[in-house]
Amino acid sequence: MNTSKSLGIWCNTLFSEEASARLRDGLARRGHRLLLSGAASAAVLQAGTSDDTILEADIAYGQPAVEDCLRARKLRWIEISSGGYTRYDTAHFREEMLARRTALSNSSSVFDDSCAQHVLAMMLALARQLPASLADQLGARAWQYTERRYQCRRLTGSTVLMLGYGAIGRRLTQLLAPLGCTVYALRRQSRSVEGVRIIGADTLTGVLPLADNIVNILPDNEETRGFVNARRLSCVKPGALFYNVGRGVTVDQRALLEALQSGRLGGAYLDVTVPEPLPPGDPLWEAPNCHITPHIAGGRADQDEALVEHFLANLAAWEQGGLLTDRVL
Repeated sequence: MNTSKSLGIWCNTLFSEEASARLRDGLARRGHRLLLSGAASAAVLQAGTSDDTILEADIAYGQPAVEDCLRARKLRWIEISSGGYTRYDTAHFREEMLARRTALSNSSSVFDDSCAQHVLAMMLALARQLPASLADQLGARAWQYTERRYQCRRLTGSTVLMLGYGAIGRRLTQLLAPLGCTVYALRRQSRSVEGVRIIGADTLTGVLPLADNIVNILPDNEETRGFVNARRLSCVKPGALFYNVGRGVTVDQRALLEALQSGRLGGAYLDVTVPEPLPPGDPLWEAPNCHITPHIAGGRADQDEALVEHFLANLAAWEQGGLLTDRVL
């Protein structure tokens, strides 16, 4: 959309001082007004609260309340400051935005490399017995030479199955390429991807027994909730490792716990759970070879600056009628 008029750009994300200054300066140079919500928050994963200021805006940035987006008739573009956009992924919301020709984009390319590196880090750590060795150091400081050395594995030539294949999956495939892994990916679109064997849900049970590493990157929607269930876990190769950097609700955690306790799964790495934070008394904390991080896979020290640069680059493209990066609608 080519435009030279001053736009009202609403935002409800509290960035670092440096990133905030970059956002204000970037908008001012273009002659636009920043409408900062009075209910702004630094948490990019939490739903924003309702704010009537958005009704004045042409563009919304951050985590606007879904109801506010629907009643803000002036909005022509919404950018979400996170990779996930579950709250907006409904038929009613899509139909309304498409009818108004209001664009929707997310910030997945800000987080995809971090998430992919996080998965690879844990894959390598588990393969090379790093968590077990750390536990030895923090515990009895026993020199477990034989046990640790002969339990070490290589990722080279292993089979990786990704449940979901978007920005994170593409980046993880690139990182795995030098290791010569065989990569399968479950996705709704059947179009081919170089270096990846795309499968559908109807053939998943035939691939699960082949996978040494199963990486869940599924988003939260009606089709994916509880997708990793007892039936599917019963199909995995004994000793396979499971990783979740998608959403906690896509996994039946009781079934996961049972698969770990029975030894069907050799281990699990969870960056997302239900609920979050995971209560201290939850049995997953003490499940065999289960490792948990507090939803930090997408984290990066320069997150705020990267988010602002992503938005400003998209704004420049939008003003010139160009393509939005990470466009959803």
